[in-house]
Formats: sequence, C-alpha cells, structure tokens
Amino acid sequence: MDLIADIFLAAGALGAGFYCFVLGRRLNRFNNLEKGVGGAVAVLSAQVDDLTKTLEAAQRTAAESAETLSDTTQRAAEMARRLELQMAALHDVPAASLPDPVAPPPPEPQEPTEPIFTRRRVGGGQ
Repeated sequence: MDLIADIFLAAGALGAGFYCFVLGRRLNRFNNLEKGVGGAVAVLSAQVDDLTKTLEAAQRTAAESAETLSDTTQRAAEMARRLELQMAALHDVPAASLPDPVAPPPPEPQEPTEPIFTRRRVGGGQ
C-alpha cells in the first residue's frame, strides 16, 4: 500500500512540476517586452510619462496666460476709468469751444481743366 501511495505521490509531483513548467513559459511569454502584455504595459507607461510632461507644460502655459490676461484686464479697467474721467471733464467745457459735430465736410479738390504738362519745341525746326 505504501508503494502505491508513493507512486501516486511521485506522479502528482511530476504532474505539478510539468504544470509549473508550462505555466512559467506562458508567464514569460506574457511578460515579454516585445510582444506580450509586458510590452504593452511598457509602452503605456512611456505614454503616461509623456502625457504627464505635456500636461505640466500646458498647466504652466495656462498659468502664464491667465497672469497676462489678468494684467491686461487691470490695464483695460484703468483705461476705462481714465476715459470716464475725461468724458466727465468734457461736460464741464462750454459748448462754444467744442467743434460743431454736424459741420459740412471740407470741399473735395477739383480736377484741373487744363493739362498739367505741355510739349514745346525748342530750336529753329518746324
């Protein structure tokens, strides 16, 4: 009986060993960096790194643009305040010193009726 148990035990160990061998080969193919999932994971990891760098650069650019826009907005607000002050100051100027808004336009230049250039013969010829 012990002999039969030892034969079954050895057969089970050989079967488990063969199974581990096949599983190890499959795992190596699975993790192969060129063809398997390992390669796909490596490529995706590189792409994630590239996208992270691109995202950081975009965030820096957006922050700089926001700062520039904020400065431009502040300058525009200051200019608007100055224009409002100038418009308010114009209300204090007497109307006689302001130009007439409906004044006739200046006359257009007239075309000359005589030619500008003439040809003359110089000398004793005909």
